[in-house]
Amino acid sequence: MAPAIDPEFEALPIGAAADAALSAARSSGASHAELRVERIRVASASARDGRLEGAHEADRAGLSVRVLRDGTWGFAATTEVSAEAAAQMAGQAIEVARLSAAVNTERVELSPEPAHVAQWSSTYERNPFEIDSVEREELLIGWTTRLIGDDRVSHADASFLAVQENKFYADLAGTSTTQQRFRIHPSATAVAVDVGSGRFESMRTLAPPAGRGWEYVLGTGWDWETELGQLPELLAEKLSAPSLEAGSYDVVIDPSNLWLTIHESIGHATELDRALGYEAAYAGTSFATPDQLGTLRYGSPIMNVTGDRTVEHGLATVGFDDEGVESQSWDLITQGVLVGYQLNRAMAAKQGMGRSNGCAYADSAVTVPLQRMANVSLQPAPGGASTAELIDGAGDGLYIVGDKSWSIDMQRYNFQFTGQRFYRIKSGRLAGQVRDVAYQGITTEFWGSMEAVGGPETYVLGGAFNCGKGQPGQVAAVSHGCPSALFRGVRILNTTEESGR
Repeated sequence: MAPAIDPEFEALPIGAAADAALSAARSSGASHAELRVERIRVASASARDGRLEGAHEADRAGLSVRVLRDGTWGFAATTEVSAEAAAQMAGQAIEVARLSAAVNTERVELSPEPAHVAQWSSTYERNPFEIDSVEREELLIGWTTRLIGDDRVSHADASFLAVQENKFYADLAGTSTTQQRFRIHPSATAVAVDVGSGRFESMRTLAPPAGRGWEYVLGTGWDWETELGQLPELLAEKLSAPSLEAGSYDVVIDPSNLWLTIHESIGHATELDRALGYEAAYAGTSFATPDQLGTLRYGSPIMNVTGDRTVEHGLATVGFDDEGVESQSWDLITQGVLVGYQLNRAMAAKQGMGRSNGCAYADSAVTVPLQRMANVSLQPAPGGASTAELIDGAGDGLYIVGDKSWSIDMQRYNFQFTGQRFYRIKSGRLAGQVRDVAYQGITTEFWGSMEAVGGPETYVLGGAFNCGKGQPGQVAAVSHGCPSALFRGVRILNTTEESGR
């Protein structure tokens, strides 16, 4: 049974607002109209070197009305949640559509979607907003105190960010959905300084953000105790590690790093609005254009990538998107070939792709739904290798763990990534850390060099809270699952040498 919807949200005059907005839109000739009521709660805290640095909580609510009239969008929003405000916003949205129609050169159509009446909640055990703020803060203080208690750590900081998102959606077609999502992002970073040389290194926990509750920081879904205990030794090894010689290496990439490469080179590239050139803010357009659908060799034949809005604990997992489309899972890349895109209803209709796969999302009540990324994931191989077996298969190469900086061009084609830790592989065994490492690639060449993917036991759901898109900008949380994977002949840079040029 799904957890109960927050009673404070359900106490808002949602039904009256929906009736008022949709009635006003219908009487004004709208072919489509939708109301969203949202309440978003945010809690954050940070600690450094055994002291609380800051804590913050916010709670905001509002509603918006979007209409389609004469093939033209109209939108209006307010922070007031009432039937009167909803009717007023409907009127304003209709007026925006009427005025915009004069300059609209491309009529908007929407793909079909059956009506849905449902409630949905993400899976969690403990609501982080029901945890006393002192308990949350003391946990972070304790993490940093523990880390700086080790002589090998010079400084430590820790933070967490939690979000509760409640959303009601209703439209003229008869859809009415109420949803609730929780997500949380705890993190700790240790810093070591070599006083003699002035060199310093940092190392962050590998735990990804997750669609979970407070239980996550207590050990459900991640072994914080073990990771925090290992961090000082790993950091000390990194500080004294030799610099790597640049060249071509066979590389095993851990899920804690590979998720970000997936996000940048596959996730954004398979957003249909980018591929069509309708969106370029933040991340550019895409080389993976629709004329190549079904033929583009994106990677090796073992490459299978899905878009998924249903996976448990996924940051982009919902019951229904912000256009009333039920969540789904679908193929983006099958046996290395581009076979699908991420769609909202307008993009699906424009390209004649049938039903939307539910990728519309607005990051607040007062922002317009955009086509946003699903949980885009590289699938493991049934019965596939363990990470240790992949490392053995690499022979002489590198093992890359944890994400750090990244760079990619405006077509999602040329990229460069660094990481938290890099291990030299010699004779199929780990031979200690090295530093000053980055890997480069061209998207199709890089994924084409993937020789093996790990089995399900190597699969981890990574992700981020802060995927940006649109102008004005919006932020969305998204997960990317993947196994460990072996790549042949990857170009490796020495970042110290590159920065000195």
